[in-house]
Amino acid sequence: MPEISRFYGIIIKMYYDDHPPAHFHAYYGDFEVVVNIETLGVLAGNLPPRAMGLVTEWGTYRQEELRAAWENARQLQKIGKIEPLS
Repeated sequence: MPEISRFYGIIIKMYYDDHPPAHFHAYYGDFEVVVNIETLGVLAGNLPPRAMGLVTEWGTYRQEELRAAWENARQLQKIGKIEPLS
């Protein structure tokens, strides 16, 4: 699963040809969460509240890029990197 971004100890990844709905995976230590790209709601898992807040903030700023990455991943094309939260 390609890493698409990394910030504040949080790693964001996306699978190639993954199942709908459009989503990404966020990892922080031993925690993992799956986040819906359209709603930024949690589909599965959990993160500590502060880390989840950072993921949601990043997702809000990068939602359009996440949609494009999802489409590329579904078509087995290069996903690329997305700027981290700074």
